[in-house]
Amino acid sequence: MKTLHLYVTRQILGTLVMTVLVFTFVLLIGNILRDVMSLLMNGQASLWVSIQAIGLLIPYVLVFALPMGLLTATLLTFGRFSADHELTAVRASGISLLALITPILILSVVLSGLCALINLQLAPQARDAYKSLYYRVTMENPSVWLREKQYVTFGVYGIYIDRRNGDDLLDIEVSQVDENGTLIRWFRAPRGQLVPEPQNSRIMLHLVNPRGVAQEGGEWNKPIRGDFFDLPIRAEAQSVQATKLSDMTFTQLRTKIRELEELNRQQPPLEKLPPELQEQMKKSKVLDFAMPAKVQLHRMLSFSFACIGFTLVGIPLGIRAHRRETSIGIAFALMLVVVYYSFLILGGALEGRPELYPHLIVWLPNFIFQIIGAGLLWRANKGLH
Repeated sequence: MKTLHLYVTRQILGTLVMTVLVFTFVLLIGNILRDVMSLLMNGQASLWVSIQAIGLLIPYVLVFALPMGLLTATLLTFGRFSADHELTAVRASGISLLALITPILILSVVLSGLCALINLQLAPQARDAYKSLYYRVTMENPSVWLREKQYVTFGVYGIYIDRRNGDDLLDIEVSQVDENGTLIRWFRAPRGQLVPEPQNSRIMLHLVNPRGVAQEGGEWNKPIRGDFFDLPIRAEAQSVQATKLSDMTFTQLRTKIRELEELNRQQPPLEKLPPELQEQMKKSKVLDFAMPAKVQLHRMLSFSFACIGFTLVGIPLGIRAHRRETSIGIAFALMLVVVYYSFLILGGALEGRPELYPHLIVWLPNFIFQIIGAGLLWRANKGLH
């Protein structure tokens, strides 16, 4: 039995190395062609800086390459076992399928732990280091300082941009706190632009037609109205303050969620807002600033367990496919990955609908794949007896 386990494990590991290398290369190509090669060809970065950039991208793409590679490896290996009648020989020896695949299931758990380490810590750190490297060798571009549908803090100001249209920022929401972290001003503007001021080492957020309310004497009774408002953003704080949620580690996301939940609790009463803002807030059901961060945190945790579900599904499907061709295994793997990842995309798309619990939707593919995989594995095990 030990010899058989070693044989199966070697086959899976050999195929796994190949598939992970292929998927890593494919996933790297997009980033390399888009960012690194353009910098290299334009003379903005040296060859050594380009190699550093590629190295920093590898942990980020491994988050996706490892589960996809394991799924493809199980489909290819057990498809070949079935096509070569090796599983028939196992059955004739009185060994069950579950006994045969025990080391593969253990391997999937180990790889899930590795994915969790990469996904929750190493990949965000590497991605953030890559962006810092990229920003250092590119011309200053104010548009990277603010991102759509993300609450970003700059000193005493917190800014939320709903969407962009070229250089125009649309539906902007600004919160201001005092030195104690208490919300003292809140206003919205339909449109704005970022205006760089390199001589002052800052960027100005130029807001058009802002409307809001300010707190005075502990009461929300001071309206904010104007044609224009300029908000200073210091460029040197950007690398820390405007980190994308997808580039944050597990600890950073937990901290971010606590900060935003506190801000949610400090929102001004609806009746104190100007009438036009009251209508907007009623339609939006009061924005939950923390939900995008919650969705990202649960998505990172959920995807870390993809290896287990992919293994449970891949083994019986490989046996059923009964094919040796690599192309068939890769096609099966890509279809399953699309189905799995569609739930993660759905959760992200619904992050503005907290009443639908989008942070829990991202866990559905794990449960679905593991339940279906366990059922298929049980049936396949019966078929080998």
